[in-house]
Amino acid sequence: MMNLAHPGWLWLLPVLMIPLIAWYIYSQDKNEPEMNVSSTRAFDDLGTSWKVWLKHVSFALKLGALACLIVILCRPQTKDSWSTSDVEGTDIVIALDVSTSMLAKDFSPNRFESAKKMAIQFVSGRDHDNIGLVLFAGESFTQVPMTMDNATLVNAIGQTEMGALEDGTAIGDGIATAINRIRDGKAKSKSIILLTDGSNNTGVVAPNTAADIARKYGIKIYTIGVGSNGTAEYPVAIDYAGNIQYQRMPVVIDEATLKNIAANTGGKYFRATSGSVLHNIFKEIDQLEKTHMDVQRFTHTEDHYEPWALLLLGLLLLSLLLDYTLLRHIP
Repeated sequence: MMNLAHPGWLWLLPVLMIPLIAWYIYSQDKNEPEMNVSSTRAFDDLGTSWKVWLKHVSFALKLGALACLIVILCRPQTKDSWSTSDVEGTDIVIALDVSTSMLAKDFSPNRFESAKKMAIQFVSGRDHDNIGLVLFAGESFTQVPMTMDNATLVNAIGQTEMGALEDGTAIGDGIATAINRIRDGKAKSKSIILLTDGSNNTGVVAPNTAADIARKYGIKIYTIGVGSNGTAEYPVAIDYAGNIQYQRMPVVIDEATLKNIAANTGGKYFRATSGSVLHNIFKEIDQLEKTHMDVQRFTHTEDHYEPWALLLLGLLLLSLLLDYTLLRHIP
């Protein structure tokens, strides 16, 4: 809805318009030429010249331009507002493994980009959920706190890069960080979606210990082991030109630990052996339990003076065009 930030400036409309119109009418009468004749019968059929009407139009265009200027001074805008609505939603944290091994090429173009793509599709389809993003490798940190702003979350996932964290796979630390993000959420259903392609080999918190903590808070953990069966091309080095060198190696995922984490928290373990399987896994997780909750949405203020400025410019140019073409006169 359009509002005016400074409606008091509207007083300029009558304050300026009335004197200008009065001056215009007075000046027209004052500038009217006079000639004494015995009879005006000969001029009865002449009527009023079209240039006289155009002169009035030109003046009206100038008044319109002035009115647009006054509206601009009032700052037309859409006003900030809060609205509360009852929606079905859940609290979710996506814990994404960003260790170097996620660059393995058994997915197209690699595990990391495929996981990001599926996460973006998942987030985009959940309008009323409170979702956060945690990244982990040899350490973990919160990339995006819990939010219902899907656009912000999608951009954050899309811009996530390798190399921000010390390399390694600290699954327990990733879960612990995710718990800290989600434990105070208002939704009845709280879930962590953990994507990893390896085994826990570093970190402060053991994976099973983190799972026990999640269970105490009523948080389900859905674990996804990302990697094909058999072997895959893994990054092993970077050459002098900065290109990543790959070597085919066996795919090793600690499925026992991931299954135990999921079972201990009431979640479920999935093995994603390809991009299409990963897509189906996210579709299944999309059926997570939801709960009714009151959600407050904030609408920010945005100025909308541009249409009025364009209208002002158009009216002024049209008036000047009439004055210097059809209404032009030689002194």
